[in-house]
Amino acid sequence: MKLNKADILKALEMISAPGEGQNLVESGSVTNVQVFGDEVEVDVTIKNPSLQAKKKTEVEILKIIHSEVYEKAKIKINLKVDAPAKPKVNQIKGNPIPGIQNIIAVASGKGGVGKSTVTANLAVTLAKMGFKVGLLDTDIYGPSMPIMFDVAAEKPLSINVDGKAKMKPVENYGVKLLSIGFFTEPNQAVIWRGPMAAKALNQMIFDAHWGELDFLLLDLPPGTGDIHLSIMQSLPVTGAVVVSTPQEIALADARKGVAMFQQEAISVPVLGIVENMAYFTPAELPDNKYHIFGKHGAKNLSEDLDVPFLGEIPLVQSIREAGDVGRPAALQTATPTEEAFEELTKNVVQELVRRNTDLPPTEAIKITTMAGCAAVKKK
Repeated sequence: MKLNKADILKALEMISAPGEGQNLVESGSVTNVQVFGDEVEVDVTIKNPSLQAKKKTEVEILKIIHSEVYEKAKIKINLKVDAPAKPKVNQIKGNPIPGIQNIIAVASGKGGVGKSTVTANLAVTLAKMGFKVGLLDTDIYGPSMPIMFDVAAEKPLSINVDGKAKMKPVENYGVKLLSIGFFTEPNQAVIWRGPMAAKALNQMIFDAHWGELDFLLLDLPPGTGDIHLSIMQSLPVTGAVVVSTPQEIALADARKGVAMFQQEAISVPVLGIVENMAYFTPAELPDNKYHIFGKHGAKNLSEDLDVPFLGEIPLVQSIREAGDVGRPAALQTATPTEEAFEELTKNVVQELVRRNTDLPPTEAIKITTMAGCAAVKKK
């Protein structure tokens, strides 16, 4: 029997397009019908990607042509799915920790750029502004915060919270502090593999009684390695601050640090970049600036990467001395150093407010495949 294309189309009008509210022909789902004697070839495109919808459409086409046109027709169906692309949402995964409002990771691509110094001064400046602040020193192999806060001889106390033993962070200058340095001797090297280091960090996070905090700062170790992933899988990081010097070598690694947080499997908002050791100013010549490591390198990098520039911190001898004696330089009132750290802190808070306004609440990331540990390729 020779079939007619018009009869085939009329029969297909009796089938509803999945999720369309129209029949296959009206919705444009039938893109082509070819007839060769008793053979029929139907090209169909639907928008519902489910297997059930595809199978149902195929079965209905076979049935309707056999019942309404010719029961012995030989039918070939070419079915495609054209599902609308889901809009990419900057969504962060996981659950918030009760009592801690914002968690800020301070990172650097390489060591020696003053990341811990920036973190310590950022913490005390936030505390001076009236915020409740905690600081977790996550550098297992080179903890420096106990010295910077003049609490190297202190030990966290054990307290009872709801029937459970918890660590009470050491506190100084209005900042609650935990570090692996409290649990090791000054001349003791920590020689641990990744899993042991991650376990120690989890204990300082979840077995500690931080109480109510506006900010928990994380002083991350240099690089983009195992500790960073462990932290971001354990904690819902609100945003990241990347520290660099203007030097080209440091900028190359800072770029990788930003890329780590922006990787799809991690997707932690980057609040901005800090340029530390931006210029040298001698105490006897406070108006002179010597750009020892280069000029505006981190500022230019922030523009290239389209992330905020949070400020620049000068290379001043008193900042180093203050860190060594355990009294962060931001506590030096009415000085250019205090002003620099206050400007930086205000910019961090401003970017955090903007981030919390524009993006959903944070959660801990979930990396379930090695894709989360892959090298980041940015064009």
